[in-house]
Amino acid sequence: MGVLFEPKNYENKPGLLEEFIEKAGGCVVIDGGFATQLEIHGGFINDPLWSALCLIDTPHLISKVHLEYLEAGADIIVSSSYQATIPGFISRGLSLEQAEKILEKSVKLATDARDVFWKSVEKTDDHSYNRALVAASIGSYGAYLADGSEYSGNYGENVDLNKLKDFHRRRLQVLVKAGPDMLAFETIPNKLETQAIVELLEEEHVQIPSWICYSTVDGVNAPSGESFADCLEVINASERIAAVGINCAPPQFVHSLVQKFNELTRKVIVVYPNSGEIWDGIAKKWLPCKCFNDDKFKVLATRWRDSGAKLIGGCCRTTPSTIRGLSKGLKRGSLASN
Repeated sequence: MGVLFEPKNYENKPGLLEEFIEKAGGCVVIDGGFATQLEIHGGFINDPLWSALCLIDTPHLISKVHLEYLEAGADIIVSSSYQATIPGFISRGLSLEQAEKILEKSVKLATDARDVFWKSVEKTDDHSYNRALVAASIGSYGAYLADGSEYSGNYGENVDLNKLKDFHRRRLQVLVKAGPDMLAFETIPNKLETQAIVELLEEEHVQIPSWICYSTVDGVNAPSGESFADCLEVINASERIAAVGINCAPPQFVHSLVQKFNELTRKVIVVYPNSGEIWDGIAKKWLPCKCFNDDKFKVLATRWRDSGAKLIGGCCRTTPSTIRGLSKGLKRGSLASN
């Protein structure tokens, strides 16, 4: 099998993401939980920097996890920069230059892993892999605060549109310059931060496509309590946002939200929920609850695909095993036939 899509010089032109999806068989598989795998391999993440701490201390583990997801069949791998912020690194005693280099490293680790993996399989005629895209993760302002506010949207009265744009701007510039294929804005909790992202992408003339994903605590609204209709109204006005959806929410919420988003937008729908376990962002621990195993997750993901989701993966507590199941269950053999 040859290259289905060459991400080099990937620009945010009309229809280009749709072309990638079509050539991948109509459904693109995103990777799964990152911190979960880092912990399995001995990475220390019990820290305000979370998995971004491994960018400083154990970057080889990040490369290992990227490769595991590529081997599992992920068409898009997401960089380890979700909680990697310039203020966060500076608060640990790093200089501005050092902080920016670590942000760049998060993208390079992912693109290098992608290129190494692709080189190892492209000589094989009967493989079923796509040459993966790299999405640079950009966590919400609440993720940087590490106080659980990405699940409430309560940033306080002192956080306005300009403050959010200032917070995201330099990180966005550094990550774009590092050369990812896409940007992934994750666990965005409210309309205000949505507006900040949309305006910032326009101001910075970002040419690679972006997606914005929300979490939800009730399966109906954004974490702030605002309606998704209000949030997507902002997104629909932007040509720089290629996809919108849900991440780090319980799987049982996703099907109805895919249906709702299809009514609210013509953007590509992206979903990558967690395993069903509940994260207490204040206590910093997973709460006991019913977890969806890989087989159940795959069954649900088929419903999401059939309801219109085009980018599907997993978030917290999902593993390469989960993604392997998705890759086999969602593709319908389409990759091998191209």
